[in-house]
Amino acid sequence: IFLTFRTGFIQRKLPTAIKLSVTKDPDAPGDISQFGALCTALSATIGTGNIVGVGTAIIAGGPGAVFWMWITGVFGIATKYSETFAAVKYRVKDHNGNMLGGAMYAWKRGFVDKAGNTPWWAMLGAGAFALFAAIASFGIGSAVQSSAMTEVISTNLPGVPAWGIGLAIVIMVSVVIFGGVKVISNVCEKLVPFMALAYIWGCVVILGMNWELVWPALCLIVESAFTAKAAFGGALGSGLMLALQFGCARGLFSNESGLGSAPIVASAAATRNPARQALVSMTGTFWDTVVICLLTGLVLVSTMLGNADLQAEIMAGNITAGAALSSAAFAEIPYIGTPILIFGMILFAYSTILGWSYYGNRCVTYLFGKRAIRPYQMLYVLVAFLGAIGVGDVVWTVSDITNALMAIPNIIMVLLLSGLIARETRHYVYEGNLEERDETPIPQLDSK
Repeated sequence: IFLTFRTGFIQRKLPTAIKLSVTKDPDAPGDISQFGALCTALSATIGTGNIVGVGTAIIAGGPGAVFWMWITGVFGIATKYSETFAAVKYRVKDHNGNMLGGAMYAWKRGFVDKAGNTPWWAMLGAGAFALFAAIASFGIGSAVQSSAMTEVISTNLPGVPAWGIGLAIVIMVSVVIFGGVKVISNVCEKLVPFMALAYIWGCVVILGMNWELVWPALCLIVESAFTAKAAFGGALGSGLMLALQFGCARGLFSNESGLGSAPIVASAAATRNPARQALVSMTGTFWDTVVICLLTGLVLVSTMLGNADLQAEIMAGNITAGAALSSAAFAEIPYIGTPILIFGMILFAYSTILGWSYYGNRCVTYLFGKRAIRPYQMLYVLVAFLGAIGVGDVVWTVSDITNALMAIPNIIMVLLLSGLIARETRHYVYEGNLEERDETPIPQLDSK
């Protein structure tokens, strides 16, 4: 909310941002296109949480949780804009001319003193972010996602061994991530639009089949967000506080606004000034939470309203996971509903593995230099295999903790730089200077 006011309600510039996201900036410095950076970031944020996470939030917090997920998405747009602005402004180059950026470099370059030295506390913030982000990549980015893929495949194809699924995941991931950011970006540019449109199409079909329940579902979502009334009998006690708690938690988990992950890849984009890429990046939160999570919420709530047996199962406590609720909703599409859901969850999990591999790669490079990239990548695919064969459950708690820990230094950095972000946003965005090139030299990073 603070950053929304600080940036002059940057959300009103969404039409401009969406237009920029499909516009190339050919003469600007960078490694990949603005659209490629957006797709790579979306590949990491649009994950199983958009399907299973929404269902879990509804079961635990009631239909009102969908409203608060949407609210976190709306305000999260300003957060995503601000953290990306800082990351792009303070990005650096390696000796091959490749762009490096993220909260660690914003900490390192954004608080230098008059002598050009970075204070110890800023170096501490940079190191803390890079360390926790690298650790988090093994959890939420690798093991958890491969575990989710294995669970979905094993449930529907029980004869397939977990080790076989894990080996397939290792091969699919390896052929992409060992190729570097350009290969990851190229794959994500093709994969993300396809999987998002396919999933949105499935949601629209279900809403069309239940069109008479869409308006009642929307009314119930809004009503439940502001009342202590329990939904569907209140099997788990879905009052106002639970709706707020689970809606905000799942919303922030889904769009990753404030986490500092998406700005890492945004820093590699070819853009002539920080504001342009910040605008492009903030559309990721819009698509992820404001559109996809809202559609998922409407699908699930309308399905619950039209299915008395499903309501009874929830009230009896027999359905406590979002996957079961999502399966019930997509099963309404004859023949192809369940395959769409399964295929969507597999693609979402796979794309998340690809996106987070790049985040971890850049954080490890900051901490240990280029020599650590290959060992990191090998360990990353190994952890993906271990997640597939059954050790993924343990890392959920660890990844939740490391996600929170990497968000703390990132948010502190953004707040400390919010004055500069506000001034330059006024210049570039509100005074009509988006086409202006930032002539500030991008320094070359000392090699490690």
